[in-house]
Amino acid sequence: MARPVKWRKIENIPQILRFYPEQTVSAAGGENILLLEEIEAIRLKDLEGLEQEDCANRMEVSRPTFQRILVSARKKIADSLIQGKEIRIAGGFFTRNNCTIRCSRCGREWIERFEAIESGTSKHQICPQCRSVRLQCCPDDESPEGVACRARCGGRYE
Repeated sequence: MARPVKWRKIENIPQILRFYPEQTVSAAGGENILLLEEIEAIRLKDLEGLEQEDCANRMEVSRPTFQRILVSARKKIADSLIQGKEIRIAGGFFTRNNCTIRCSRCGREWIERFEAIESGTSKHQICPQCRSVRLQCCPDDESPEGVACRARCGGRYE
């Protein structure tokens, strides 16, 4: 069984989601779909000029994972420029905010996407260890997402 994909944290969602060549070079045309985390990798590394380690930390992924995302994005962009293909930005495994969830009863902690918590689609509506529903989002200030999370969900997840 394959490991589940870890959600990548992105800070910006671009306003423009399609780029077209002025004229199509190949008869088939075609398109390349850039995932939102690929655009974020390009933005952090190439536009902001950050070191790869810093980029990976900001996206909350490992350095090798960041490198794979970046290589994939650059390959799609190069293919579009050389072959005259459209670039469409869509989809991916991303979140705008991760929350550290802590069970108030047993103290177990895990990471959950804020979007899943807010929409009620989280698979962890109860603690997987003690079955308590007394859960807290971002319980301490050491969490890098703590301030943003508390501002958005009040720190409580019940």
